[in-house]
Amino acid sequence: MATEVKTATRPLLGDEALALGAIDAGLSGAFSYPGTPATEILEFVARETGDGPLASAGGVSHSWSANEKVAYEEAMGMSFAGRRALVSFKHVGLNVAADPFMNSAVSGVEGGVVVACADDPGQHSSQNEQDSRVFAAFAQVPCLEPAGAQECYDMARDAFDLSERFGIPVMVRLVTRIAHTRSGVALAEKRPPRPLQPSTDYARWSLLPVNARKGVAALAAKHADLTAWSETCRWNTLDLGRSGSRTGVIAAGIAVNYFLENYGPEDSAPPYLAIGAYPLPVALVEKLLDSVDTVLVLEDGYPHIEGMLRGLLDRPRGKAIRGKLDGAAPRTGELSPDLVREALGLPARPHRAASGLALAGRPPSMCNGCPHIDSNAAIRVVLDTYPGTHVFGDIGCYALAYLPPFQTVHASIDMGSSISMAMGAAAAGVHPAIASIGDSTFLHSGMSSLVDAAKRDVPMTVMLLDNGTTAMTGFQESMVTGEALVRVVKGLGVREDHLHVINPHRKHHEENVALVKREVEHKGLSVIIARRECIQTARS
Repeated sequence: MATEVKTATRPLLGDEALALGAIDAGLSGAFSYPGTPATEILEFVARETGDGPLASAGGVSHSWSANEKVAYEEAMGMSFAGRRALVSFKHVGLNVAADPFMNSAVSGVEGGVVVACADDPGQHSSQNEQDSRVFAAFAQVPCLEPAGAQECYDMARDAFDLSERFGIPVMVRLVTRIAHTRSGVALAEKRPPRPLQPSTDYARWSLLPVNARKGVAALAAKHADLTAWSETCRWNTLDLGRSGSRTGVIAAGIAVNYFLENYGPEDSAPPYLAIGAYPLPVALVEKLLDSVDTVLVLEDGYPHIEGMLRGLLDRPRGKAIRGKLDGAAPRTGELSPDLVREALGLPARPHRAASGLALAGRPPSMCNGCPHIDSNAAIRVVLDTYPGTHVFGDIGCYALAYLPPFQTVHASIDMGSSISMAMGAAAAGVHPAIASIGDSTFLHSGMSSLVDAAKRDVPMTVMLLDNGTTAMTGFQESMVTGEALVRVVKGLGVREDHLHVINPHRKHHEENVALVKREVEHKGLSVIIARRECIQTARS
């Protein structure tokens, strides 16, 4: 693609740069569910475009969605209408959106669709370290992997063009250090949005088997052209160098920076291939292999490239492959310049010795005055009264109840798992079984489980913690809270005589404990909504 003339420079986080790149590419709609490290993408779109006109009036429609699946499907609806859409979430959010994501590769797109997925190597705020590049390869769609904020901006613009050129969604995969690092970004001229022009190819968009088979065949036929594009695009660059080294390096995304940081202007870096776009550029990989005996693969996340190089054999074409799988680089956690330096076999750089001041560990805790403190204080009494009680927690601030002094969470697997796991435990004979879930997580993925529990009157108690916001990710507005939440719970089939609303405050502690005790003794479903505003939003 032609190099664009830059018009200005702004200091931006990687998340913000990607969002602005999408806006400047003619974005019409942005959709997301909050999750670190991706939250700032939609927040920036909202700040930059304001609450002005929607896409129908030439503006950018933007909204938090009930969950990532809904967000992705909204983006597909925007695409069907012929306009460009950005959908963003963290890596585990892609699990929730996997159904429309996989199928959108088969249906294809009309207006460009860019999927911004922020991975979290090192698990700063996540349940796992999954690598979204694997999902992109699974769906057979292109993936761009920026090495810095400037590439976040430029790749977002290119991704929309690429999406429309091949008629499929394009993923942009960030990692935490890229998403949350700020640097100067040179901007290009803003493009106008695409006109409203809904698709008339209804067969392609309707995935009945007779249509979907054609879509799958069309997707497979694009692979050769996508690989050819990857081998010539500006995001994949091969430098055979002049060092004469018989060890070459393949570095992807942020690992490119870490690799190059270890060589100064007077140093001769070994031959290397910088990867910023997938499918893997096979021809460039072969050229590198032809010039070296050993290849070191540096990538932040899974051994994705390394696994493809190894295939069934450890020495393709007689070459030694090194990386995460043989211990040259750590298998888990984040890469860093020093870890890369060690993998390159370079001597360690001098470090300033740590001071003699030893700081005590500071595990995270709930804010002073948080309503979840009083809710879990009541649950703690129930645990002490009924030693066989088990509490299934969920994703949110209240997950911190796993830690002392409460220790009132025995399991917490994924968004919405609390109610489902409590149902399974109750079916196995656990009683009392308690599910603890927040209002936002309940709307995200807990409602369908509660429908099931109500239908079967499962002997369990759901503590629905309604603090009126999505606090852990920055106080985004909850979809349903207050009396509206009570009506939703009733509508899902919960009996009114076992549906209660309490005020989780220390002055109501004794009566709250008495109510919770009474309901956990009930041999059927009960729901207790603990309603009090988040202390942080109350202060503001």
